[in-house]
Amino acid sequence: MSDTSMRPAPEVHAETHLDAAEVERLIEPSRQSPGKRAVNTVLRSREFSILLVLLLVIAAATIKTPSFLFSNNGWRDLLLTPAILLLLAVGQAVVIITRNVDLSVGSVLALTAYLTGKLFIDLPGIPIIAVVAIGMLAGGFLGLLNGLLVSLGRVPSLVITLGTLYIFRGVMLSWAGSDRVNAGDMPPGFLDLGTMSILSIPVLFIVAVVVLGIVGYYLYAHRGGREMYAIGSDPDAAVLYGLRVRRRVLSAFILSGALAGLAGVVHAARYGTVSSGAGSGIELEAVAAVVIGGVAIFGGSGTVWGAALGAILLVTIDRALPILGIPDFWQRAVVGTLIIGAIVLDRVLAARQERKLIEARDEA
Repeated sequence: MSDTSMRPAPEVHAETHLDAAEVERLIEPSRQSPGKRAVNTVLRSREFSILLVLLLVIAAATIKTPSFLFSNNGWRDLLLTPAILLLLAVGQAVVIITRNVDLSVGSVLALTAYLTGKLFIDLPGIPIIAVVAIGMLAGGFLGLLNGLLVSLGRVPSLVITLGTLYIFRGVMLSWAGSDRVNAGDMPPGFLDLGTMSILSIPVLFIVAVVVLGIVGYYLYAHRGGREMYAIGSDPDAAVLYGLRVRRRVLSAFILSGALAGLAGVVHAARYGTVSSGAGSGIELEAVAAVVIGGVAIFGGSGTVWGAALGAILLVTIDRALPILGIPDFWQRAVVGTLIIGAIVLDRVLAARQERKLIEARDEA
């Protein structure tokens, strides 16, 4: 055997040609501390952009009329007024993330608000916590009906919830008629919840933030929450992968109904009176808040934090634009522009991400 046969094979080195900018781009993330990366992520998020717009609206209205923020009730109203819409937006966001929509939440709010008043009238001395629980259970049951029709009947949620919007509203009109629940029909302790504050923060806003935190944590950290995003991204692929699509969609509608029921109880405490027209049109505001908040109308992306900021922004705009002297027509136009802009931005970002994925696949 020759000596050459015993020699190791020569090593082959693949040469790479990266310019300085490319090398810097690749190594830059590793140089950043976890804290800096987290800050950069927040600054680039849709939620931060919405928060910035919200602060600009508040600043403009306060400069024009200082009492908007600095009066005795300015700060309180800034937080208290969006509480109801915030609850609806959180539930609506979960439904839309699964690539569905719930247009019945306004009617559910009306029914549970009137139910709240009737409970206090028909059952004097009933505990407030029991009324809250009954309101949420009633709303959850109505959400269950929506979910069953959508998940088992395989009917588009837009059609189903548009129908139940009118059905639930019809039940409300038949039940209440021209009657109404007045503040005198409800106990003072319950009505105090509508104005009570803790460290200058309204109790109803605290309740809404607690709900927001629980739902946000579930979507972010729990397997069921991540599955909802997967279902919204591609329902057919989710079925093939073995995800429990029907169960997740059903739970999303139950949650939306339960939060609409809680919003109905909050409505009764906040305003003290409930008529058959309660909550009329608020379902569209909830959808608008979710879309403006960065939740993709086609499902699969977005956060309840963004939806909550969208709700606060919408309510603040409604209060601020009249102070700035903008006519009512242009107030509606501003909201419409925000909705269209949010959808267009979402489509642009989705198309850009798709192009990057295609380029990465071709380079592989």
